[in-house]
Amino acid sequence: MSDALALDTARLRLRELEPRDAAFLVELLNEPAFLRYIGDRGVRDEAGALGYVERARASYATHGHGLLLVERRADGEPLGICGLIRRDGLDAPDLGFALRAAHEGRGYALEAARAVLEHAARVLRIARVLAIFAHDNERSRRLLDRLEFQPAEGVRLPGDNVELCAFARELRAASL
Repeated sequence: MSDALALDTARLRLRELEPRDAAFLVELLNEPAFLRYIGDRGVRDEAGALGYVERARASYATHGHGLLLVERRADGEPLGICGLIRRDGLDAPDLGFALRAAHEGRGYALEAARAVLEHAARVLRIARVLAIFAHDNERSRRLLDRLEFQPAEGVRLPGDNVELCAFARELRAASL
């Protein structure tokens, strides 16, 4: 796996999802906040989580990016996921992030998202990133404000009748 993407920050390592992450993903994707604000991904067991990992790995191969596992560098404990997602109906990649509730409020999401955006600008040369979220998700809105995203026109993803908030950020390698 020498070509696998890994991003290091002061406290975190972001790396490609692997089959060994399945048990953690079952826990994360079934937390009440994940289900409420991001949605039910139908992952109830490790077999379902392995399918989730395979979809992420397909995104790495197709787009050069996808959701990454966020783990603490000091002890390797998985904290959440963060990365760029290509979605039908969006004209730019979507910044996605989710942490286990036990790890919220410590700046990990901000640190991980900054690393993803820097990689997007400097390595992937992506010019614009979106972030979509539920209207009542104030934590995401505050994080996106800190990341200097600006409100954009709301979106409805294909096959979904719920309008989501959308924020956008223009990326310039020199400004990150």
